[in-house]
Amino acid sequence: MKRTLFTLIVMFTLVSTVYLPVSFAQDYTKWGLPEGAKARLGKGWIHEIAYSPDGTRLVVASSIGIWIYDAQTGEELNLLTGHTDWVYSVSFSPDGNTLASGSRDTTVRLWDARTGNHIRTLSGHTSWVNSVSFSPDGNTIASRSRDMTIRLWDARTGNHVRTLSVHTNMLSSVVFSPDGNTIASGSTDNTVRLWDVRTGNPIRTLSGHTGWVDSIVFSPDGNTIASGSTDNTVRLWDARTGNRIRTLSGHTGSVYSVAFSPDGNTIASGSGREIRLWDARTGNPIRTPSGHPHSGWSVVFSPDGNTIASGSYDETIRLWDARTGNPIHTLSGHTDYVRSVVFSPDGNTIASGSWEEIRLWDARTGNPIRTLLGHTDWVNSVTFSPDGNTIASASGNPFGTERSKDDTIRLWDTRTGNPIRTLSGHTSIVYSVVFSPDGNTIASGSYDDTVRLWDARTGNHVRTLSGHTDEVYSVVFSPDGSTLASGSEDKTIRLWDARTGNPIRTLLGHTDDVDSISFSPDGKTLASGSYDGTVLLWEITPTSSEPERIAEDVNRDGVVNIIDLTLVASNFGKTGQNDADINGDGVVNIIDLTLVAAAFGNTVSAAPEIWSHHLEGTPTRAEVVQWLQEARRLNLTDPTFQLGIRVLEQLLARLTPKETVLLPNYPNPFNPETWIPYQLATPADVSISIYTADGKLVRRLELGHQPVGIYESPSRAAYWDGRNTLGESVASGLYFYSLTAGEFTATRRMLIRK
Repeated sequence: MKRTLFTLIVMFTLVSTVYLPVSFAQDYTKWGLPEGAKARLGKGWIHEIAYSPDGTRLVVASSIGIWIYDAQTGEELNLLTGHTDWVYSVSFSPDGNTLASGSRDTTVRLWDARTGNHIRTLSGHTSWVNSVSFSPDGNTIASRSRDMTIRLWDARTGNHVRTLSVHTNMLSSVVFSPDGNTIASGSTDNTVRLWDVRTGNPIRTLSGHTGWVDSIVFSPDGNTIASGSTDNTVRLWDARTGNRIRTLSGHTGSVYSVAFSPDGNTIASGSGREIRLWDARTGNPIRTPSGHPHSGWSVVFSPDGNTIASGSYDETIRLWDARTGNPIHTLSGHTDYVRSVVFSPDGNTIASGSWEEIRLWDARTGNPIRTLLGHTDWVNSVTFSPDGNTIASASGNPFGTERSKDDTIRLWDTRTGNPIRTLSGHTSIVYSVVFSPDGNTIASGSYDDTVRLWDARTGNHVRTLSGHTDEVYSVVFSPDGSTLASGSEDKTIRLWDARTGNPIRTLLGHTDDVDSISFSPDGKTLASGSYDGTVLLWEITPTSSEPERIAEDVNRDGVVNIIDLTLVASNFGKTGQNDADINGDGVVNIIDLTLVAAAFGNTVSAAPEIWSHHLEGTPTRAEVVQWLQEARRLNLTDPTFQLGIRVLEQLLARLTPKETVLLPNYPNPFNPETWIPYQLATPADVSISIYTADGKLVRRLELGHQPVGIYESPSRAAYWDGRNTLGESVASGLYFYSLTAGEFTATRRMLIRK
């Protein structure tokens, strides 16, 4: 099976956490974005977590960079980017001034822990760097790699000191002893090995585990080594002799992480199912904190020993009271592989599918709304019904166990997140699922080489379309719903009569898997994307006549929306032949505008949302107020006209903010100009002040007295040309901008990159 995985490479590093007040916490969705991206939903996989030596910060190695949190409040402080692949490991120097990170891009990077600035990159490994650690004196860095070596580096200069070619299998863990004289390494060869740091010579091998050694740690006094393994145990060893002291049993899954408390009295161990605390002297279990559905990818004690942080398969980081085991904080937002993403029809919600779950996000703010749980394997495809009330999701994994295999389609209530029903019948992975344009039928494509049609209301299987000789990756309905197209690994595209299921035509031409297909809005062209590196366009003969044009669709783009409303308003008073004259009475007036409002959402084909705050042609609140006044003065009782008035009232509500807010500037980063949007819930005198990172005023934009409204489009948002009060272009770097509107003030940041 071939599937495509895309990695977003974030392009710049945010500077000093010293200047990041609490009001910026909500902005993390905008941090470190690649050029052209507006926001990031989710914080990536959790690989390892570490406390700063002073216990004030918690650092997370993730699949998109290094996240830094306030260890007490859980607030996001910074995101360090620069690695071009997943970050697997992070470690602070003993003095807390330097942060080291190891990545799948084969490099180790050093960062200024205070400012977040990149110091240098250590290159030499030929495969993934899975672990980094500082020696106790801070002078040496040890990195272990999938190339089965440990490299030692001078922490001050970054120079390579020596290479330890070690285990016969892949390395999984490496750590310095407290005195810095010994390195312990764990491996998939089921052993722990000890090495002399000064000479690089092997000292001894600790054998006994019957599974991979995933984690090793020295006790604070250096006398004991603890190792966690996929054999579900923790073993304690005498660090001087290598003799096994005892085995801690009780975990029912692989032990991925072990940690000693700073006083050496307690051991924390994390497995795929739980965290356990043990008495380090006797080996007796103390307690098992509960709260993670799955736990233990990484566990670590705070420097004072009072708190335990754990990273989990449930994509959260949790902080626990080490004495009682009670939960303190949960840091959420980290996400697994995202296999599918889709907007709701109204554009307000985004659904994403990943491992065993679907997440719903607010498309405007990026905030998570809810998580839909129920699948037991990868969620490969998610889609909304045309009315937005239902989500269909497809699942499966060819490498899943019989226990975890899913291979189902599930329907969910978008509003509540509750499951509606499960559609079973496919005998393997379901790759793709889609609603028909009228919402009555669901089509699914599967690894079992078939396409299935389902009744969307009842969930009943309608028919199976057979003909492909390999897995079906993509299915799509034509805009009029009469034709279904399917793309397959057998290199073909098949067209089917959506009503009868009869085959219409097979399209041949690709030389590799057909992974994605899409109809043009008029249904006359089909585009297909393939692993052969090409996109082919196919001429499609419609199976039914095109629907009649809707009179209210003034610009003829297939949907009646805010654009048509604005076109009517812009033609007010014009006479004669005019597309904006909806009722054909020879003049464009408020009646035509109200008829368009009444037809909002009527479509000829799939099209954009009914209205958008960011659309340049969106009317102002004052204009809508005037239209409503004129429409009401006509005192017409026609139901369609009254419906139009209600839609205008809804539009007015959308254009009337409930609160005054300062929004992220766009574009960001920028060069040399940017727009600063905002919303006003009450009339106010408005100004925007721009400051350097150290607080010096650069420019003040006096915008005058502004009425209630949304100031987001380029013609309404504040504009800054990147110049100071003297008209000089400012330098590249981080800047802050503050909105003052009456008694309201708020501040955000932006980046100029030249």
